[in-house]
Amino acid sequence: MKLTVFTPTYNRAQLLKRAYESLKNQTCRDFCWLIVDDGSTDDTKAVVDDFAREGVIPVEYYYVENGGKMRAHNRGVEHCSTEWFLCLDSDDMLTKDAVESILGLIDPASEGKQEGRQEGRQEGQEDSTAAAHDGRIAGIIAHKGSSETTLLHGVDFPENVRRTTLYNLYLKGFKGETTLVFKTDVLKKYPFPEIEGEKYVPEDYIYDKIDAEYEYLVLDRILTVCELISEGYTDSVRKLKEGNKQAWYLYYEQRARITPMSVLKLKYLSFYRLYAGMTSHALNESGIPGWQKLLGIPGELFLKISGRM
Repeated sequence: MKLTVFTPTYNRAQLLKRAYESLKNQTCRDFCWLIVDDGSTDDTKAVVDDFAREGVIPVEYYYVENGGKMRAHNRGVEHCSTEWFLCLDSDDMLTKDAVESILGLIDPASEGKQEGRQEGRQEGQEDSTAAAHDGRIAGIIAHKGSSETTLLHGVDFPENVRRTTLYNLYLKGFKGETTLVFKTDVLKKYPFPEIEGEKYVPEDYIYDKIDAEYEYLVLDRILTVCELISEGYTDSVRKLKEGNKQAWYLYYEQRARITPMSVLKLKYLSFYRLYAGMTSHALNESGIPGWQKLLGIPGELFLKISGRM
């Protein structure tokens, strides 16, 4: 077994049933499901116990004190015993051939094990399989969808991009959402920071660190399906920022350092200065050149006047 599907969850027992159905319906069941329960007070454990008793797929369950998704993610990586790791949020589902598509890319020997597998390989798949075991590859980038056939934001990957960093993918104009499949050893090198009094860290903070050393293979397929909920999004992001200022400082400081000179860099410099002030970080703590820090002053003033975070 090479793949773990990991789900962090908190008080979402009913939604887990939908995720479980998508796992039971996989055309290839050569994976295990690892659930980290982030301190749920509903009947999550009883629901998961029912899944395990069915015996359709292997289920591992761990209960931890509530500490937020990123701490749960760290625990999931610690408990993962397979080479590859896919995070499936409790409100998402896998497409029917998601596991088959992943294993077909990373493990050609799995081809004979899979139910309903099409004869032959897609053009270039042999090369991609070899590349998956390249030491410079961190994992696989694929699509999220609003259904198994519709991209979540209707935006496809740039043409002729077969391997890339995640950040460069967005710099090239991609605006959709991605599904990421990681080599577990890479995630073990880059755990999310666990900040006292905070429960959230922007995922890109760690992904940017991975980008500095690795690339991803691009799999132009929808692997996960999620519902796009826009109502209350702005308020939700604001609450995340208000309650996790140290984490957002780390994110903006890093983005301000690594982004090429552009309007986007000015944005990050502005937020970096704002959060440095809110978290009592001295501006000289960062390796950002002093002249670049000065460029963020107008944007910082605008953010303060407008009350934005």
